Amino acid sequence: MNQTPKITGRVVAAARALAGVGRADFAAAAGIATDKLREIEASGSARVREARDADALRRGLEHYGVIVLDESDGLGAGVRLRFTRQDVRQLTRLENEGGIVGADDAP
Repeated sequence: MNQTPKITGRVVAAARALAGVGRADFAAAAGIATDKLREIEASGSARVREARDADALRRGLEHYGVIVLDESDGLGAGVRLRFTRQDVRQLTRLENEGGIVGADDAP
C-alpha cells in the first residue's frame, strides 16, 4: 500500500495559502513553471498523476515546511505547517541571503 499522501490541486493551493507563499515563489521552489502550477491548482481535487509533477510539488511543500495530511478517520485531506509562518519567512530570508561561505558557518 502506498503511504505517500495524495497530492491534488486543492491541497497545493491550501498549502500555499497556509504558508503565505505566492504562486511564482512556490513554483520556483518546486522547479516547475508558474503556468503548470496554475493548471494543477485549477484541476481541483484531481490527483496529480505525473510522477515528475508530484515530486516537484513535494519539493515545494518541503521547502516551505508544509506537511500534507492524507484522508483518514472519515476526514478529508489537509495541510499543516512544520514550522510557524514566521519561521518559514525567516528560513526563506536566510536561505536567500547569499554571501560567501565562511569558516564560522555551521557544517
